[in-house]
Amino acid sequence: MTRFFDFRIVAILFVFSGIEIGLAAENVVTVEKESINSSTKKSSKNEHIMDFKKNEKESFKTWKTSLKPSMLSQGANEELVNRIIASLVFIPRVIELDRHQPEGTMTHEQYLTKVIPVWKVKKAREVFKKNISKLLDAEKKTGVQAQYIASLWGKETNFGTVTGNYSVPSALATLAYDGRRSKFFKKELMAAVKILAQGHIELEQMKGSWAGAMGNCQFMPSSFLQFAVDANGDGKKNIWSDKDDIFSSMGNYLASYGWDKTKSWGRQVKLNFDISKYKLGKKNAQSLLQWQDLGITRMDGRDLPKVDLQAYLIAPGGEKGRIYLVYPNFDIIMKWNRSHYFATGVGYLADRISYPKII
Repeated sequence: MTRFFDFRIVAILFVFSGIEIGLAAENVVTVEKESINSSTKKSSKNEHIMDFKKNEKESFKTWKTSLKPSMLSQGANEELVNRIIASLVFIPRVIELDRHQPEGTMTHEQYLTKVIPVWKVKKAREVFKKNISKLLDAEKKTGVQAQYIASLWGKETNFGTVTGNYSVPSALATLAYDGRRSKFFKKELMAAVKILAQGHIELEQMKGSWAGAMGNCQFMPSSFLQFAVDANGDGKKNIWSDKDDIFSSMGNYLASYGWDKTKSWGRQVKLNFDISKYKLGKKNAQSLLQWQDLGITRMDGRDLPKVDLQAYLIAPGGEKGRIYLVYPNFDIIMKWNRSHYFATGVGYLADRISYPKII
């Protein structure tokens, strides 16, 4: 369209220069022909893309049938395997999301205030109070304090309201077929088949994120097989809709890595010297008493707790941001998600749930 407009301007200039308008008209006709040719090329390109998508679907269809022996080896009978394979569809959106994951540009302070705003803290306390009985049951079974289970629940799925609506088998099959991390996602797909074979969830109800993280816990299928719990004894580990199983499964995950129910996760601290005077990171862990001797106190200036506990300094927001002394339980939260932002967020929300006391 731009070139078409430019030639009309040229035609006007030619007229004012005493040049025959016919030349301009000829150019216009030429541009119109080029426009038609361009449209034809675009049409051919679109047809090529459609042919590619058609071929992609055919290739995926052939590929998915080759999974049958592996699926049968997971304990699934042939009827179930046939249903699973028939249900598998290639999801282009999953590939798009996998290849264009947004890079984190949020500061730590923005993370705490935007990802865990005041309204979410208020909601967390309301949800905690509403579910206190089941949360305390999970705490008793797993040895993980109820506020940490509730905090994880809030961080992962906004208390069960955002769990993902992708077919987990199809999402995993799409990623396994794509090839970028084929081995990993094929393993997860087979774990999903085993879960279905064990009868924990129906195929149509096995929903989750585009990457295959499932239910309220957002467990990958392999994590489900390792950590999910049948807390109410109904024979199913239901992390999609059964709060007994959801809370106990979350607690069991942390407990399996050695969670200490008598301790917290860490705390924000005040440095009485410039941060350059301190050594940060896990390899520089030492006792709370030693940190206090180095001029570190609670935020209000009081002494650090007098307990025999190893801790190390982190500065997820940089030297001008919040500084934390973190304890062994912090490292266990990091097993869930290897991000200082996430782990401090879980600890922060757990603290806000606990204080002031609800019960």
